[in-house]
Amino acid sequence: MKTTIKKMGYVVAFAISMGFMEAAVVIYLRAIYYKDGFQFPLRPMDISLATAEVFREAATLVMLICIGYLAGKTKLQRFAYFNLAFAIWDIFYYVFLYIFLDWPQSLFTWDLLFLIPLPWVGPVWTPCLLCLLMIVGSVFIIAQTEKNNLYSIKIIHWLILILGASICILAFMWDYLRFCSDNNLWIIFSSQVLFSEMRNYIPQSFNYFLFLTGFALMSYPVILNILLTYKTTCNEKK
Repeated sequence: MKTTIKKMGYVVAFAISMGFMEAAVVIYLRAIYYKDGFQFPLRPMDISLATAEVFREAATLVMLICIGYLAGKTKLQRFAYFNLAFAIWDIFYYVFLYIFLDWPQSLFTWDLLFLIPLPWVGPVWTPCLLCLLMIVGSVFIIAQTEKNNLYSIKIIHWLILILGASICILAFMWDYLRFCSDNNLWIIFSSQVLFSEMRNYIPQSFNYFLFLTGFALMSYPVILNILLTYKTTCNEKK
């Protein structure tokens, strides 16, 4: 158990460091493009910087996948470590932005969350809530797989998780897709200057129904597996 806690500590330290590096990049970009503070609409970004930014996001995912693979012993445990690192990284990204830029002003501040395959936007609290769920689920899986290497998640629960995650992603892209119904659609393979099609885009409304539906679906298998494990443990002690 001590070895597991130590390993999780290293993964968390790595993720926090990545969160700082991510925040540092954004701090530099905002110093160049948003000297008066970040706000929508987004300002067009030079194509060379845009290309680097998109590949930086992809590289971040590769780094998180690698740390998950190196830390875990089974496929499920590696997935759990990846999710743990991802969640800690994302939360501390906002922590460091708040420390250095006093941003976001609140958890309801809108942010550009991701660019692949389309821009994701939403209030800051939404990805943070997902990260908290990811931390709970990841720690639970790591603990269970340490006790039993054969521990697994039912296929139906995986399907519910995937469905919920897909709905949450759709919720993040919903407002931008609504905007694009009357405007050009920016995609990562666009030859246009980054955000050129978004120069008039200001987020109007977040689809809370979609997001909360997706979050509920993702929460269901996590909570259910925790409760079933707790029930089984209690029965074994009797």
